Amino acid sequence: MPGSPTFRKDEQLKQLRSGTSDPYCIIKVDNEVVARTATVWKNLNPFWGEEYTLHLPMGFHNLSFYVLDEDTIGHDDVIGKISLSKGFISSHPRGIDSWLNLSRVDPNEEVQGEISLELQVLEEAQKQVLCCHVIEARDLAPRDISGTSDPFARVLWNGQVLETAIIKKTRFPHWDELLEFVLEEGTAGETPFVVEVWDWDMVGKNDFLGRVEFSLDVLQKAPLKGWYRLLPFPGAEEDAGGKLGALRLRVQLAEDRILPSKYYQPLIDLLVESVLCPPEGKEELTALDLLEEICSVDSRQDVATKLVKIFLGQGLVVPLLDYLNAGEASRTTDPNTLFRSNSLASKSMEQFMKVVGMPYLHDVLKAIINRIFEEKKYVELDPCKIELSRTRRISFKSSLSEARIQESSLEVLKGYLRDIVEAIVGSVERCPPTMRVSFKHLHKQVEKCFPGMENQDAKYVAISGFLFLRFFAPAILTPKLFSLREQHADTQTSRTLLLLAKAVQSIGNLGLQVGRGKEQWMEPLHPFILASVGQVKDFLDRLVDVEAENEGREKEPWAPFHPSATIKEGYLNKRRADGLHLVSRFTFKKRYFWLSNETLTYAKSPEWQVRTSIPVQRICAVERVDENAFQQPHMMQITTRDNGGQLLTMYIQCKNVNELNQWLSAVRKATISNEWMLPFCHPGTFRGNRWTCCLQTDRAVRGCSRTHSAVTLGDWSDPLDPDTEAQVIYRQLLLGRDKLREKCVELSRAAATGMEPGHGAPQDTRARSRPAAARLLEVLQDLECAHRAFEDQEQEEEEAAAAQPVPCP
Repeated sequence: MPGSPTFRKDEQLKQLRSGTSDPYCIIKVDNEVVARTATVWKNLNPFWGEEYTLHLPMGFHNLSFYVLDEDTIGHDDVIGKISLSKGFISSHPRGIDSWLNLSRVDPNEEVQGEISLELQVLEEAQKQVLCCHVIEARDLAPRDISGTSDPFARVLWNGQVLETAIIKKTRFPHWDELLEFVLEEGTAGETPFVVEVWDWDMVGKNDFLGRVEFSLDVLQKAPLKGWYRLLPFPGAEEDAGGKLGALRLRVQLAEDRILPSKYYQPLIDLLVESVLCPPEGKEELTALDLLEEICSVDSRQDVATKLVKIFLGQGLVVPLLDYLNAGEASRTTDPNTLFRSNSLASKSMEQFMKVVGMPYLHDVLKAIINRIFEEKKYVELDPCKIELSRTRRISFKSSLSEARIQESSLEVLKGYLRDIVEAIVGSVERCPPTMRVSFKHLHKQVEKCFPGMENQDAKYVAISGFLFLRFFAPAILTPKLFSLREQHADTQTSRTLLLLAKAVQSIGNLGLQVGRGKEQWMEPLHPFILASVGQVKDFLDRLVDVEAENEGREKEPWAPFHPSATIKEGYLNKRRADGLHLVSRFTFKKRYFWLSNETLTYAKSPEWQVRTSIPVQRICAVERVDENAFQQPHMMQITTRDNGGQLLTMYIQCKNVNELNQWLSAVRKATISNEWMLPFCHPGTFRGNRWTCCLQTDRAVRGCSRTHSAVTLGDWSDPLDPDTEAQVIYRQLLLGRDKLREKCVELSRAAATGMEPGHGAPQDTRARSRPAAARLLEVLQDLECAHRAFEDQEQEEEEAAAAQPVPCP
C-alpha cells in the first residue's frame, strides 16, 4: 500500500494591500477543501502558526492555499492564492520553508474534474474519420450561484469546432454523443486534438471548465478510452510580484512505497531484540543505540514517534521506554539535567504521552480551558505590560491603578491554577495504566541511579518533568495543538494561558527554580506554587502505586482507543428520513453523536437514554455532499449496508468546514479495516425522481463521483500501521548508512585487537556490538533490494502499458 504524504504548514501573511482585512486561509488538495485557519481580525500581517498533517492517496496533483478576506455581509473576498504541484513539492526533499508571493485567482485556472472519452481513427471509403465519443464528465467546477454548472463539451481540431448538447444544472453531465472529423490527406500530425468543457451562460460569456489535449499521431497508432483529468489553459500562473501579499509556508512531502509486512519483520525483530535481550556490558551497542547515534536531531522526534507506535503494536512499549530511560539515566551525572535534552529517550517519552494519554489530557484540562476561553478575563502581572485602558473590563466605576490590576490578576490566576492543580492531582485513577506503569519504572530507575537524601527529589522531578513540563504545560499554552480548542486563543486569552503555563512549569519543577529567573513579577504566585508542591508529590506517589494486575497490561498490544471508547462526540444536525418533501430547515434535527471503533451512535442529547446505534463495520462510504443538494453548507453523508445488502444513507450537517473535515477523518479512520467500502458515491441526493448531482433517474445507479476514504487528517488518534512506521525507521537508517558502516569497521578493528573501541573491554564483551551493526547493514541491504525489485516490476508494468496507451486515472 503506498505511503501517505504529510504536509506541515506554518504560515504568515504580509503586505496584503492598503486598508485593512480580516484574513484567513483555506487549504485545498485537488480542489477539495481540507482545512481552514482561524480569521485574524483587522490585520494586514496575520500570524496563524497552524500545522496540518494530511494523509492522502499517491495520485493527488496539487496543494493550494487561498487567502480570503472574511466579510460579515455577503461573500468573502479572495485576496490571492498559491498553488504547489506535487512535482514541485517532491523536488524539495527537505521541504519548502519560504515566503511565496500570492497570485491572482484566474477563473480559467480554477478547473477540476475529469471527462470520459473514447477516441479512435477509422478507415471509411478511402478516407480517415476521427471519432470522438464524448461520454460523460464528473466533479466539474461549480460556476453558477446554485453550486452547479450548465456544461457542454467543445471539440477542436484543425480549425474545426463541434459541440455537444448543454446539460443544465449538474457537475456530472452525461452526453453520450459521437462527434466526427474527416481527416484530409496531408493533415499535419502535429495539429493537436483538443476537447474543452464549458459552462453555458444565458447572459455574458461562457465560463471555462477545463480541457484535455491529444496528439493525432498517438490516436492513429491506437484508440484511447478512459477518464482524463481536465487541465487549465497552458501557461504559468501570474505572480503578482508581491502586490497581493506573500504567504510563508512550511510544506514537507513524505512519500514512500510501503512493502508487505514480511519485508520489515527482520528490522522490527532486531529493534525488539535490543529491548528483550539487552547486552550485559554497558559498552556494547544495540540496534536502538546505533539508531540514536546515526539519526539527526531534526528527525529524532519522528523516529521516536514511530518507535513508540511499533512497540505499542508489539505490546512492548514499557520495556522500550525502560531501556531508553535506563541508558539516559546511566549517562547523566547531574540529576538536575536528567531528561532535559532532546535525546531519543526524552522524545520517546514525550510522544508516548501524546499517543497514549491524549484522552486523559482532555479529561483533565478541557473543562477549565473552555472556561478560560469563555470568560476572557484581563490578566497581567508584568508592570511593563499592564494596559490601564483595559481596566474598564474589570471595573466600570473608574480606572484602576496598576497595583489593583496586579491584585485582581493574581486572584484570577490563583483561581484558575487551583482548579488546574486539583484536576491534575485528582486524576490518578483516570490516567492510562500503561502511563502509570512506565512512570513507576522510571521512578525506580532514577531512585537507583541517584540515591541519597541530597537526590530525594530526583525521582519526582523526572516524572513531573515529563508530565507537567512536556504534557500539561504545553497543552495549556497552546490548546489548539492538543485538540482542546478548535481555534487559537486571542491575544488577551493567550497571555492568560502563558502565565498559567509558566506557573504549571514551576509547580512541575517542584518549586526548585522559584525566585531564580528574571521574571520577578511572577513573585506573587510563588507562595501558591510552593504550597502546591506537596500535593504534586503526593499525586506522583499515588500515580506510581500501580497494582500487579495493572502492571501486566502493558504487555498487551495497544490500540489508540478501547473498541467501545468514544473517539469523537458532539452535536450535529441530522436530516430526518421522512423529511423528503419538507422545507429544508425543517428536515434537520439537532442530535448528539458519539463515534467509537464499534458504533456510531446518536440521541437527542448527551443525557438522553434512547439512542440509535449504527455498527461501524456496516459503514461503506463517508463523503461530502454538494451544497446545492439541500441548499445547506458543510454537509456529509454516511452510507451503510443493512442485513439485506441494501444501501442506506444518512445526511449530516456540521457547523463549519473544520468540523466537517474532522468528522470525515474520524469516521474514515474508524472504518479503515472495512472490507466493502464503496469506490463511488453520489455527492447529491435523490429528490424529485432523480439524483441532484448527475440527474440520473435510476436510484440504484452507480455513484457518479469517486470516494475519498484515503483522505484523512493525521493526529494522535491515527491507527497503528507497523509497516509504514518501520519504513520511516528504514529511511532514517538508510540516510545514516555511511555512519553505520564506519561504526561497523571500527568495531571490526577493535575485535581484531580484542578490545572495544574507546574502552578497555576484553574481546568477549563485544559479542553483540559487531553483530548489531553488521545485521543492521544486512537488513538495510535486503530492504533496498526489495524496494528495487518492486520498482523494476512497476517499470515493467509501465512499459507494457506504454505499448497500448491508456488515459490518466
